[in-house]
Amino acid sequence: MSAPSTTKVAFKITLTSDPKLPFKVLTVPENTPFTAVLKYSAEEFKVSPETSAIITNDGVGINPSQTAGNIFLKHGSELRLIPRDRVGSAH
Repeated sequence: MSAPSTTKVAFKITLTSDPKLPFKVLTVPENTPFTAVLKYSAEEFKVSPETSAIITNDGVGINPSQTAGNIFLKHGSELRLIPRDRVGSAH
């Protein structure tokens, strides 16, 4: 008996705090908690997952307490990772 195939979604996540705008492409099962995607991508960019947020290319914040499949359907595949110390800071 073969295991049922799992539908996967892919995200291109760009690190906005780096002027070179590096990115990672992650492919995960659609039922993956998006908090895991946030944590993994933050660790890959060597930034703290506890103080990072993921936003859309339009700057809309994403609530990570959803599945990766829901995020993909609502917001598409191109997302941005931003360290929260850069959110709303006044200079």
